[in-house]
Amino acid sequence: MSSRAVALIPARGGSKRIPDKNIREFHGKPIIAYSIEVAFESNIFDEVYVSTDSSKIASIAKEYGAKIIDRPAELADDYASTQDVIQHALEYLKGYDFLATIYATAPFLRSRYLKEAFYQLKNSNAINAFSVTSMPFPIQRTFKIRDNRCEMFFPEYYNSRSQDLEEAYQDAGAFYFTKIGEKSNDILFGRDSIPIKLPRYLVHDIDTIEDWKMAEIMFEVINFDIINKKVDR
Repeated sequence: MSSRAVALIPARGGSKRIPDKNIREFHGKPIIAYSIEVAFESNIFDEVYVSTDSSKIASIAKEYGAKIIDRPAELADDYASTQDVIQHALEYLKGYDFLATIYATAPFLRSRYLKEAFYQLKNSNAINAFSVTSMPFPIQRTFKIRDNRCEMFFPEYYNSRSQDLEEAYQDAGAFYFTKIGEKSNDILFGRDSIPIKLPRYLVHDIDTIEDWKMAEIMFEVINFDIINKKVDR
């Protein structure tokens, strides 16, 4: 099987909660630079592209070696989905067998996980491979609040010990690999997808200023440990 792979980093210019989020400085460089660099570092991609409607983002992305796909305005508003952006990009990305969509705000991503996803997907009959992480608490013991009262989702597990319950996982939101041209009848969280497990300390949603500040603190802590060889890079 051929194995030409391309990385796509969606990065629109508009961001209401964090202005210029995709190029805001994060520990000394634009945050999108980390996604571009980790893609190149993995050595599995023939090209790295950034899809954007912003000339400012395009200029910065080029500085770090990425190529640009000009995204139309209708695919850069609050209602355009990542899938819409991918479909638009695929009109320009010809001759590739694998596509990895990497989010622009993923400074914790390590190249080893991209390589793991690529090689597992390449050598399987799966269609997708994406980043996941374990839930910090057993979902079987969760509950909702209705009319200011508690109601368990799974009351049959009320007396179960946490260690006896099956571990659950969630989308880590860092990257998504797919075989171009192959379609699945299942959802992404289904049998056609390979989960690539990331440790929870490398998974951080950055949607608000508070998220950003927490991510900066965690990044500094993690990189201190890397320098002192306490964390597997």
